[in-house]
Amino acid sequence: MSQTHTRVPSTERTPQDCPVREVLDRVGDKWSVLIIVMLGRRTHRYSELHRAIDGISQRMLTLTLRALVRDGLVSRTAHASVPPRVDYALTDLGRTLLEPLSALDHWATLHRQDIRAARERHDHAQNPQPDSP
Repeated sequence: MSQTHTRVPSTERTPQDCPVREVLDRVGDKWSVLIIVMLGRRTHRYSELHRAIDGISQRMLTLTLRALVRDGLVSRTAHASVPPRVDYALTDLGRTLLEPLSALDHWATLHRQDIRAARERHDHAQNPQPDSP
């Protein structure tokens, strides 16, 4: 008996065929997650985001915001004022990310020490220290 499969074999899949990879490409970097979490609290101006996110360059903030806007997760509103003002906010789609990101944060908080202990055990097993005399 033969069955007909409509799924593409995993060896023939392209990155476009994997929704998890596609989403993780966007939210898997540290900047996107921080921006989404901040915008989950309230609308922010560009300068507020830049000041609040330690270590992010203007270029990286601009690139990350553009990508989030392109993906429909963040809205960008330019106000015709002097000086110019641009506000960023989560879209309805972007808000749907807050629950899974909160779940991940909760899991990471619960298991942080477990992961650190596992790393120490692994590192010690890979590089055992000789006994001191």
